Amino acid sequence: MVNSTTTQSSEESCSKNTLITQQIIPGLYFVVFVAGFMLNGVSGWIFFYVPSSKSFIVYLKNIVVADFVMNLTFPFKILNDSGLGPSQLNVFVCKVSAVFFYVNMYVSIVFFGFIGFDRYYKIVKPLSTSFIQSVNYSKLLSIMVWLLIALLAIPNIILTNQDAREVTHIVCMELKSELGRQWHKASSYIFVGTFWIVFLLLIIFYTAITRKIFKSHLKSRKNSVSVKKKSSRNIFSIMLVFAVCFVPYHIARIPYTQSQTDPHYSCQLKEILLYVKEFTLLLSAANVCLDPIIYFFLCQPFREILCKKLHIPLKAQHDSENSKTKRGNTTHESTDTL
Repeated sequence: MVNSTTTQSSEESCSKNTLITQQIIPGLYFVVFVAGFMLNGVSGWIFFYVPSSKSFIVYLKNIVVADFVMNLTFPFKILNDSGLGPSQLNVFVCKVSAVFFYVNMYVSIVFFGFIGFDRYYKIVKPLSTSFIQSVNYSKLLSIMVWLLIALLAIPNIILTNQDAREVTHIVCMELKSELGRQWHKASSYIFVGTFWIVFLLLIIFYTAITRKIFKSHLKSRKNSVSVKKKSSRNIFSIMLVFAVCFVPYHIARIPYTQSQTDPHYSCQLKEILLYVKEFTLLLSAANVCLDPIIYFFLCQPFREILCKKLHIPLKAQHDSENSKTKRGNTTHESTDTL
């Protein structure tokens, strides 16, 4: 009886704020889901008509697929978090849906890193040629990325194999075997490390591009500098999305993962880390709404086909800039970023 009373009082003192976990967060996810579904649906439709003639277009198409699949996991999370689904849905979210969410999020992050490298290579070393820039290599690299991230994530599905207790809300970590807990922790560290490596590389690429622009400003023609400045802004837009959507979550994820696997964390601290994780994860999820905006500014063929499909005339100024760019020999490789 003493142990039962202690457990009950502990649960009461650490009870979660249902307003946050069951109403606010699911409501915000619903908004992100609707907006993301429409934006990524349009993006997929437009990219269907864009030929894979450049490596960075191959990477963008992979991001579209990753974002769309990730967006499809949101309804399961919404129903589960709001308490509207059965306990079987809770198990499905823990075992499958959440894993698919993270797989596609990190696939998207890695491909944005490839785009940053592609822009760096074409702007900083425009006269160099490499098989790395070929479309076939990009397709092969894309397959490898999907396979590697899937191999890291699939054990989290297989090792989530414990019987669910008859409770209102299942804690995902309780469904994992001991090996599953350790794999979850290790894979989380690998994914977080991957993000920080990509983010730091983007900073390096952006710094190198900025230096190149500064030098071009001193000795190149103005139209060349204009093209490179726009390319620089496009790389910076990717970094801005990373900083807003992904950095907060990847700061919060490690302590949250430790709180799940370490019994020494207090109940109150676990609750705080849960709220921080959920809100920062929501920011990461909102990335599916921002990526289509990046496609519009980053990919000229995407912008042209979109305007054509919507019967929106392109600005005369845009055509004038393109004609000037074509006359500039040094930066014709960079025009696909405008």
